[in-house]
Formats: sequence, structure tokens, C-alpha cells
Amino acid sequence: MTNRLYYTDSFLYEFDAEVVNVNQADSRPAVTLHRTAFYPTSGGQIFDTGWLIPEGTERKLRVTEVVEGEDGSVAHSVEDSAGLQPGTHVHGIIDAARRRDHMQQHSGQHVLSAAFARRLDVPTVSFHMGAEACSIDLETKTLTADQVEAAEALANEIVTENRPVEVRFVTQEEAKTLGLRKLPPAQKEKLRLIDIQDFDLTACGGTHVHSTGQIGCILLRKMEKVRQGWRVEFVCGRRAIGTARRDYTTLAVAGELFSSHIWDVPEQIRKTQEQARASKKSQESWFDELAELWATRLLSETPETSGRKIVMRIFPDRDLAFIKRVAQQLTRQSQNTLAFLVGTASPAIVFAQSPGEPLDMAALMKEALQKLGGRGGGNKDMAQGAPEHVVGIETVFSQLVSQLSD
Repeated sequence: MTNRLYYTDSFLYEFDAEVVNVNQADSRPAVTLHRTAFYPTSGGQIFDTGWLIPEGTERKLRVTEVVEGEDGSVAHSVEDSAGLQPGTHVHGIIDAARRRDHMQQHSGQHVLSAAFARRLDVPTVSFHMGAEACSIDLETKTLTADQVEAAEALANEIVTENRPVEVRFVTQEEAKTLGLRKLPPAQKEKLRLIDIQDFDLTACGGTHVHSTGQIGCILLRKMEKVRQGWRVEFVCGRRAIGTARRDYTTLAVAGELFSSHIWDVPEQIRKTQEQARASKKSQESWFDELAELWATRLLSETPETSGRKIVMRIFPDRDLAFIKRVAQQLTRQSQNTLAFLVGTASPAIVFAQSPGEPLDMAALMKEALQKLGGRGGGNKDMAQGAPEHVVGIETVFSQLVSQLSD
């Protein structure tokens, strides 16, 4: 079992240790030390990174991941383990900025979970620390924005009061008498407790600040319904500042684009969406009118062949939506029409026939795409396809029409 130095001092960024084992089985060598200040992924908190420096050398071996073994050991994945073997002494250096960030996020989570428990009587089911944001899952069927803001306000009051955060170790039996927010299953003889003075007491193996003021601030980002309750996303400390700055910059740019104050951006977006919907509706109406005019023109220009009007047309720079509208208009306006249309914008092809005609447009489409490549499908009266190319499409159409005339 590895002696974990961060248990008693989360602000320990450098330490000396002895190599116990070097595992070369995986693509990245894993080094086990007799003691470590590196935190392994556990309890929702992600691992530390940093460097190992073999004694008597200036080589800095990058620690890229830290994992916990079933036997309680801590393995440090390094990019290169050359020169390391059991008995080698190393100097470990933790990435201090990453560690401080993790302490702020994890300590902030304790405060926030306690705030939800105290203010709303809502327990935290799980915690996840991501690279950009963190989240807690709350066991509740309902959660409102006002309730989230109330929990956030209480959590930040505790931060402002700069309450001490202490670490202590107790037995399972002692823990049962202390009123922990959540009592873990009995797995270890001793439990490590994180005590936020007169506010929260819970078992945890993670790294934490010395006082709540070091968390900086707690900013709740969003809430969403999940299978087991509600998920609340948050950031703390320097992450909160960076996130707020990014949000403000985004809103400021949006405000400039709308020529409005950032507070008016939501209303400007709503207006833009309404205008876009109205424009789309108008465009669709215009498209329908244009398609109807094209259909009328094509039918008037197309003579009957063997009792049918066979319409073939290539529309440069038109897409599937347009030629499909034209095909629908053609087969509505005439009871004996076959339509073979191409739009070169996508490119796209549409085959259609008036209701009651005996042909199978889906089968004809399949035959055409065997020559043009691409995919498509449809039913007896209408089929559409996305060919790989439209080179030689006139020849393909002519062959189809010739078959229909036989």
C-alpha cells in the first residue's frame, strides 16, 4: 500500500520517494512509489500530473496519469521509465496549478452539496470533475432555478466566511456518532473526514483547501434533468473567473453584432428567430408558387407520348427540396405524368408519377443509381436519390424513357 502524503497536506507539491515497482506491461510504463503526493483518479476527482526526477540526474519524467490499484497502491504513468528500477530514489513535483484548481473544485463541491442538503434537504448522489466544469447529481424529482440560486447563495456565504477546513481520521464506529452528511460503506478501518466548520462533515479521500475562502467563489452554470434526478453544473475559483470572463466576452460580441446592450441579447435573439421563421415561411410559399409555375410550364411544353407526358428536366443550382416540389406539382396537375428531375446543387434526382400510373419509381431509381453511384430510395409513386455525379444523366434518362416506350 502506498503512503499517501496528500491525506495530511494537500498543499504539498514536492516530495522524495523510493521506487517500489516499474510495470512495463502497458504502452505507458507505470511506476509505483513507497509514498506519493500525487492524487490518483478517485471519488469523482481526476488525477494530478507532474514530474518524477531520478536521484542524481536532471531528467524530468512527465507523469501523465495516476491510478489507484485494488491493493491500495498508486501507479504513476510516465512517458519514459528508462533508468528507473526498484530502489531508485526520485523527487516528485506536482503540477501546482492543476492541484490548486482541483482543490477549489472539490472543496467547492462539498460546500455546494451541503448547501443543497441544508436548504432543500436534497442529497448528492454523485460528483464528477471535468477538465472545464464539474457537476453533481441530486436525488430529487423537482428542482427550480430559484432553488438552485438559493443553494448557490448559501454556498458563497460559507466561502465568504472563510471557515476552516480540517482533516481528521476516525473509526467507522466513531463516524456513526458524528452526523456525517453521508456515511460510506464500511470498507476501511479508518475514515478520513473533511470537516468544514459548523457546516459540513463528510468522508472523503480527495485534496482540499485549508479554508473555504481559498475556494474563491462557486458559480452554478446550468441544470438538467437526468435519469436519477437533476444534474447541476458548476465551477469554482479561477475556473469560475475564467468562465465568467468567457461568457461576458461572448455576450459582448453578440451585443456588438446586434448593436445592443448585452442584457438585451436574449430579446434580440428571440426577434431574430421570429424573423427567420417568418422568412422561412415566406420562402416556402414562394418556392411553392415557383414550383407550381415551373410545373405548369413544363406540362404545357411536353407532348404526350403513348398517352403519357414524360417530363425530363435538369435544374442548375437547385437542390432536392426544390425539384421535389416541382415533381409533386407535376403529378398533382396531371393525371398521366412521369417526372424525371435533376438538381445540380446537391446533386439530387427525383422520379415521380401521377397516382394510378403502373410503374415503380423506387425500382427505376435503383436502376439509375447503379449507373450514377450514390444512394436513394422511395416508394412506388416517388423516389429520390443522391448520386455521386450527374455526368451522363441525359443518357441514363434517355435509356429509361426508351424502356418505358417499348
